[in-house]
Amino acid sequence: MPVPQRIAITGASGLIGTALVGHLKSEGHTVQRLVRRAPLAPDEVQWDPQSGFVDLEPLRGVDAIIHLAGVGVGDKRWNKKYKSEILNSRLLGTTAIANAVAELKPQVFISASAIGWYGESGNRAVVETDRAGDDFLAAVCREWEAAADLAGEVRTVKIRTGLVLDPTGGALGKMLPLFRLGLGGKLGNGKQWWSWITLHDQIRAIVFALENPISGPVNVTAPNPVTNQEFTSALARAMHRPALFPAPALALKIVLGGFSSEVLGSKRVVPQVLQEAGFTWDYPHITEALAELVQE
Repeated sequence: MPVPQRIAITGASGLIGTALVGHLKSEGHTVQRLVRRAPLAPDEVQWDPQSGFVDLEPLRGVDAIIHLAGVGVGDKRWNKKYKSEILNSRLLGTTAIANAVAELKPQVFISASAIGWYGESGNRAVVETDRAGDDFLAAVCREWEAAADLAGEVRTVKIRTGLVLDPTGGALGKMLPLFRLGLGGKLGNGKQWWSWITLHDQIRAIVFALENPISGPVNVTAPNPVTNQEFTSALARAMHRPALFPAPALALKIVLGGFSSEVLGSKRVVPQVLQEAGFTWDYPHITEALAELVQE
């Protein structure tokens, strides 16, 4: 068993945060959850990303800080107001937490980022050393990661997360009802690359980053990205349903607005840092991953 640590987490109520808190507690760690309201439980600590306030006293002596908070990029249509929320929730929140890290000096700071860093990569495989893209989410990721650098000398890991797969939420959770009805299919032409990871391996990768001396950007994706056509075909097989109803690109643009660029865009991301550090995936291939997750 690992040495018990005291770990503070923002975004603890989200898909990844909820699973991470449960896992860390099961490993014997003490978890402190940062919340934006007055604390209601002994393990809660107040912070306010808008004002930059973090209640530092309860966090003195913390071993690690994991920052996952930020509004969901696919939760609403991308109008000007929501795009501003997407940026500010990350920029202001990360600035506040990174400044707290610089004062508290934990052993490690893990800050969320996303494979949106790379922009549109087409069929080209990208790794952590590749430059940022030039679309909206790439610009968000640049500012997001730069804010994390305010942590100073503390070992900082920026986890560039891909499409996290779990039946309880995220993209897969939204796709399952359609596929159960036999109404699923590829999105657009289906040739765009999707870089994915199971929630199970996502949590394992974060814990790996906690326990191993890696730093800087880390692609948290499975080692075998797939095209959208391959993904939807594998999902249909796992659910024993047809995948006969492709969603035309134009319809997706109408329904999803600006976020359609993420669904239709191509990111072929390779998790080079994790591979070279010796991390192993329990679910490296999409067929086995979806068979385990769906279990129809």
